[in-house]
Amino acid sequence: MAISDRARDFWERISPRERGLVVLLGIAVPITLAIWLGLAIRDGLSDMESRNDKMRRAIDVVADLQARGITNEPKDDVLAQMGTEALPLETYLDKASVKAGFTFKGAVTPNGTIKRDGFVTHSVKVDFGDITVDQAKTFFQEIESGSKYVAVTHIDARRNFKAKEKLDFTIEVSTYSRDAVKTDSGSAGSGSADKKGG
Repeated sequence: MAISDRARDFWERISPRERGLVVLLGIAVPITLAIWLGLAIRDGLSDMESRNDKMRRAIDVVADLQARGITNEPKDDVLAQMGTEALPLETYLDKASVKAGFTFKGAVTPNGTIKRDGFVTHSVKVDFGDITVDQAKTFFQEIESGSKYVAVTHIDARRNFKAKEKLDFTIEVSTYSRDAVKTDSGSAGSGSADKKGG
């Protein structure tokens, strides 16, 4: 009640011209606030759209790299040059990350070894993050182009919780080599066959 009395006293004390200014101010303030709020919402939507575009580009890059890694069939000369010792993936990935401008915070975890048809697949799992789209692109390109016998076999990309413009990843990387045991037994078999033929 006291506030309304003060407002009435103030209104009666001021001149008609000042009353007009108060009314104009009362109209201008909500309009100004509405315009400001509209611009803030528009800027927020623009930022969100920009982040979504970056995420879409990142996903396109990752999908393209993964597709190339899966669809590239090894040629005969690649198989002929394949050794029996697997590349040390931890060192390989560390070099790729340095070239991309970041370092791993977590460890490279072995994810199993599979022997099949005379070949051995060694895989590791890596969790890393807080990197930009450009860093991710460079990193995956380094992995895929650094060796013919290394490929990214699984990718899980997420937007970083703290920095929305950055990404977090969980990936599986595999390297391929010949099975030394099978290669040796194959050679021995050939030799014994030659002796029998002789």
